[in-house]
Amino acid sequence: MLFRKEIEHKKLFKLALSAFVLAIFVIVLGAFTRLVDAGLGCPDWPGCYGHLLWPNEAHEVAAAEAKFPDAPVEHDKTWPEVVHRYFAGTLGLFILSIVIISIRERKAKLAQSIQKIPLRLPLFLLALVILQAAFGMWTVTLKLWPKVVTAHLLGGFATLTFLWLLVQRLGGYRWQLTASQLNGLQAVKPWLIIGLIVVICQIALGGWVSSNYAALACPDVPQCLNQWLPPADFKTGFNVWQDIGPNYLGGQLDNHARTAIHLTHRIGAIVVLVSLLILGIKLLRLKVADISRWAYALWGVLFLQLLLGVSNIIFALPLWIAVGHNAVGAVLLITIISIIYRAYTAIASSSEIGSS
Repeated sequence: MLFRKEIEHKKLFKLALSAFVLAIFVIVLGAFTRLVDAGLGCPDWPGCYGHLLWPNEAHEVAAAEAKFPDAPVEHDKTWPEVVHRYFAGTLGLFILSIVIISIRERKAKLAQSIQKIPLRLPLFLLALVILQAAFGMWTVTLKLWPKVVTAHLLGGFATLTFLWLLVQRLGGYRWQLTASQLNGLQAVKPWLIIGLIVVICQIALGGWVSSNYAALACPDVPQCLNQWLPPADFKTGFNVWQDIGPNYLGGQLDNHARTAIHLTHRIGAIVVLVSLLILGIKLLRLKVADISRWAYALWGVLFLQLLLGVSNIIFALPLWIAVGHNAVGAVLLITIISIIYRAYTAIASSSEIGSS
């Protein structure tokens, strides 16, 4: 069963939950910005053509294009980039507020429980969001260098994950299990870690697919280019030491390299499918109602993600399906993180504690 003690730090909990929801919007906006090729909608940082928003009036556009002759103003690309930046900046302010409140309440020492407020996790989140800001800047200044774009995406998912962990910790969410159930859960923990690793690797591969514009390298399914093993250049496709300098908008790799990236992502999807199916079965075998619900939720999100991935190929990467694929990938990560957190913080049921 789920054991949840009364929330002791309601203000901090609500702030962390709000930051988590905002982080979801930031990830979705980031995916949208990337998919509409607006990553260089503003050629400078942190402003946009030197503006807080973007040049709008005719004389502003003329001045901006004179200052950045290689980057003509395209309003359908400037606004997604600016909106994404402001949402990300607001998220940074939320996390800074969490750190400040955590420090103040720990110093206040109004009650013994106050000292239990987590501080290392908020401080880590603050460092992470500062690093994310740097990656956002480098994404622009290095002209969508695939390694930076992928790192920026992973940083966003990491921020979302650690915010969720903070919400779980402040909310006191735990499983309360019998001794035999705890022993059974202990045997499942290695599979939980395997599941987490393969999901993270698949997200990284998805970022590499996106940053190298390889999503449509294989326009058919289940085959690729009407072949089970089409020509693919894995060495070039996974060369993470690509030169800095070219404009990577639209990608720089040839078709064989992009095919290699796409194929690897498909293989990764199969590995994730098998791993999470096995994990779900092992969770169901524990015969604990709340754990079973999480197992079914994991499978539900997994199959939705696979459906969106296949739909991207069949329908040639429609914008909202592609954005949804990114968002559901985040949900899949959060789902397995939730299970892991509960598994590693599970406690013995009160009846067993009393009888021991």
